[in-house]
Amino acid sequence: MGIFVIVTAEILPIGLLTSIGSTFGVSDGTAGLTMTMPGLLAAVSAPIVAVAAGGLDRRTLLCGLMLLLAVANVLAATAASYAVVVASRALVGIVIGGFWSIGAGLAARLVRPERVGVATAVIFSAVPLGSVFGVPAGTFIAQYGGWRSTFVVLGALSVIVLVALVVVLPPLPAERPVRFAALTGLAGGSTGRTAVILTALVVTAHFGTYTYVTPFLQVTGVGSVTPFLLVYGVAGVVGNFVAGAAVRLRLRATMTASAVALASVTAMLPAFGTATIGAMVLLAVWGFAYGAVPICSQSWFAAAGATEAASVLFTSSFQATIALGAVLGGVVVDATSPSILMVLGSGAALLAALVSARSANP
Repeated sequence: MGIFVIVTAEILPIGLLTSIGSTFGVSDGTAGLTMTMPGLLAAVSAPIVAVAAGGLDRRTLLCGLMLLLAVANVLAATAASYAVVVASRALVGIVIGGFWSIGAGLAARLVRPERVGVATAVIFSAVPLGSVFGVPAGTFIAQYGGWRSTFVVLGALSVIVLVALVVVLPPLPAERPVRFAALTGLAGGSTGRTAVILTALVVTAHFGTYTYVTPFLQVTGVGSVTPFLLVYGVAGVVGNFVAGAAVRLRLRATMTASAVALASVTAMLPAFGTATIGAMVLLAVWGFAYGAVPICSQSWFAAAGATEAASVLFTSSFQATIALGAVLGGVVVDATSPSILMVLGSGAALLAALVSARSANP
């Protein structure tokens, strides 16, 4: 539940980008900072929060971060200027970095060893579920109550999750404090280095394009974007659980197939995404393919070493690349068009597929 709320908070601007931009008189590319800022802060805060937490009980840390998320959402809902919105998104980034670095590898501490794989898939299902329910619901609420009301609802949901964490989650004393040396050691190894490269390529390809899928759909005139985002999210849930089973046997093949699918979809979207059926089918394939990416990336990092340190490195590199993808996408979409952006994203995804296929690990 915690990761679902965080993922929804992170990607919610994808469905509200045009509305937020028009409220404050900024372009779609500039409004993309609402995606860039959380990723940038999450990349920095993930190792800092993990190291600074030391021996702090992980339940206490998760609860504190969820409270901060509630504050960030209220701040966005009441923002009088775009600068305040960006500041609220910075707080969201801190929450993402800290919560993900602990939560992504938490399954092993909550269930029996033989159930860790299933539990990990359940945790990571929060990523596509944020797309299935979070973004479409947020877009729907914004259509009738304005984009600010969406953040009010998300703030209330954050408080509910905070209460649930306090009541349900068991004490989670720190097992082994994370050190910066452990993080650099993981990143410097062959498996960790490949994981960083793959994550950078495939996440840049995805978020550089998907951040601006709403402007693309609106330009093509297919109507309301909510059904398309919903289809994308449902397919993502399916892709997540399929990948959860596949990565245990064929991690490299799963990552390669996912990247190839992403490359194919983004390349075809400008040609076939102008019609409702074409856009719907392509977004379904896109969702299914990207649903596998987070669990593939996390599993690749986990193959490199210690669980919590691997989760921190996964979170930091993943979120840094989200920020990079959103920035690059904003530059391209302002200078050219959403269609050209899709084609360029396809190239990055194809390169990721080649790196994965030719990798000697894991």
